Amino acid sequence: MAIAPVISIEAFDELDNALPEGFTAELINGRIIVSPAPDGDHDEDVIYVARQIHARLPEMQLYQERGLTVDTYRDGRARADGVVAPLRYFRGQKSWADASGVLLVVEVTSGAEVDAEVDRVEKRDAYAASSIAVYLLVDRHRGEAVVHWGPASGRYTHRASAVFG
Repeated sequence: MAIAPVISIEAFDELDNALPEGFTAELINGRIIVSPAPDGDHDEDVIYVARQIHARLPEMQLYQERGLTVDTYRDGRARADGVVAPLRYFRGQKSWADASGVLLVVEVTSGAEVDAEVDRVEKRDAYAASSIAVYLLVDRHRGEAVVHWGPASGRYTHRASAVFG
């Protein structure tokens, strides 16, 4: 994962459109984050959460690899591993969609341990600033699931965690 200096939304959109297949770009706190496609274990972890959501909330859908506009001190763009929203919420929206109707965001750590800090801190704070009700982090490096909820003043007010198993 590479992190570059601050750029405009327009320049970011150009970069995002020019990336080779298999890479995604995000703009979090004014920085570009480019990542390779997730591995199979990553996808299976997201699917596991999706099945639990669907079993309990059939009117909701978990959308994978969904681009969201997120509020940070600058315009932001986050590509979430999983986004839970009402069925058909994203119909008619562009690739970087409005996050206001999103109930929960799921991120699964991948890559090196240092890369996981983006999910643990920067993305968490961007989602809280966007008033997304719940943020679930599946932290494969630490072997735990962490749920944050109750966004207020750009931060989540509650946190709970459980080790895998």
